[in-house]
Amino acid sequence: MRPTSLLYPAGTDPSAPDAPSGAPVLHDLNLDQVFSTIKVGREEYELDPYFATPLRDVDSVRYRQEVARDLDRQDLREALAEFARTIRTVRKRLAQVEKLGYRYQQASWFLDAVDQYGGAVTRVVERLAAAQPGSRGVRSLLEQLSSYLGSAPFRSRADEAQQLKAGLAEVVYTLRLKGRRITVREFSETPDYSVQVLSTFQQFQRGASKDYRVKFDRVASMNHVEAEILELVANLFPELFRQLREFPGRHADFLDPTIRRLEREVQFYLAYREFLEKLRAAGLPFCYPEVTATSWEVFARATYDLGLAHKLTEDRSEVVTNDFQLEGPERIFVVSGPNQGGKTTFARTVGQLHYLARLGLPVPGEAARLHLCDEIFTHFEREERIENLRGKLQDELVRLHEILGRVTDRSLVIINESFTTTTLDDALFLGREILNQIIRSRALGVYVTFIDELSALGPATVSMVSTVAPDDPSRRTFKVVRRPADGKAYAIAIARKYGLTYEDIRGRSRP
Repeated sequence: MRPTSLLYPAGTDPSAPDAPSGAPVLHDLNLDQVFSTIKVGREEYELDPYFATPLRDVDSVRYRQEVARDLDRQDLREALAEFARTIRTVRKRLAQVEKLGYRYQQASWFLDAVDQYGGAVTRVVERLAAAQPGSRGVRSLLEQLSSYLGSAPFRSRADEAQQLKAGLAEVVYTLRLKGRRITVREFSETPDYSVQVLSTFQQFQRGASKDYRVKFDRVASMNHVEAEILELVANLFPELFRQLREFPGRHADFLDPTIRRLEREVQFYLAYREFLEKLRAAGLPFCYPEVTATSWEVFARATYDLGLAHKLTEDRSEVVTNDFQLEGPERIFVVSGPNQGGKTTFARTVGQLHYLARLGLPVPGEAARLHLCDEIFTHFEREERIENLRGKLQDELVRLHEILGRVTDRSLVIINESFTTTTLDDALFLGREILNQIIRSRALGVYVTFIDELSALGPATVSMVSTVAPDDPSRRTFKVVRRPADGKAYAIAIARKYGLTYEDIRGRSRP
């Protein structure tokens, strides 16, 4: 069967995507924890490379968005999910075949796997055709599977498997047990006395009788007695069991690599969607962002940190949403405000949205337009490492130098509260130099800082401020709003709380 993919348009599929080593951006954006949660129960599919390898062009992003939209439909989603479950069962059965010790049992299990496989392909073609998918990916899949279903090798194998199973279903034989001796014979009609026996003893029944029947456990393994009986039965039907014995050898490679790949790829969509459903149940919105590689005007409405939202919804706590927008010459959000007010969460949110958009997945929020970045660079606080013999400030500068040396006009740079160990003047000087270099590169950026002056470097910077409750400055609202940063609002709120405003002091000083 020709290769087809639910993840990559034709001609763009990387041969074997590997997860980038380290991937610090995933850690800084808390997406490593999100993806770890998403993959629970699907470890066998090794989805790490898919989540760690963003797409590079807009068409590939739209290709995945189309598939994800198709899977928002229950009929299509259930069709592909059932298909994937059956193929997984087939693989498990084939793995079990290798562990079985008796040839006819191995052949029978193999036959069942082939029959299940054929049924799975047939059903998914029928269900997808009835659903009329809209995405290029699922339509291509349907076309490939339909062609595969009608191919001579597939039909021949499926027909042979069904005929062989039908023949085995008609096998009837007689067991005669006498002492420790078992005799296997062809079946012959004998009187069935069970009805007469039950009728005779029915008259003696008083109340409910104890059931002495034994339920046999359904286990894969056979004991040597069962195996010997099976060999004797095979001797009674030599031609049928010869066909069974030879069937695995003729169809050893029946599981098409494309089918196996599709089983894996569909997990990427299903796993992410299951994760979103828990958040949707809590009333949180998701959307398919408009993605562009030619415009730097971005926005998001009612968005939030995906990892934090997952934790808060589990705790039944409120999730605060925020908006952001860049237009015209604007390129960089400079986020200031009180500590623990949501600045870092806002920065992570911007990074998460752009990263998820590069994966072709829905993003948190009611609506969004995002730039398809070539890279996302993050600079978050790190613990000092004794082995590099550098102080914290020097280590920050080295890391920032490496980042700024790689930034292009299509990059996103997120810098979170750097230079906290140096003086205010030095932090202001370094912050200006870094922001000016980002501005010159025309990259998008988020710069979280405690220095208000950095928010007014020019038309490329947009001031965003984390707010507190007006009547209680100790209570953070976690709302980050677009407004000039002057530091006064927070100071005035504290002064009001403790009665230290000019009006308070003046009122107390009057006689």
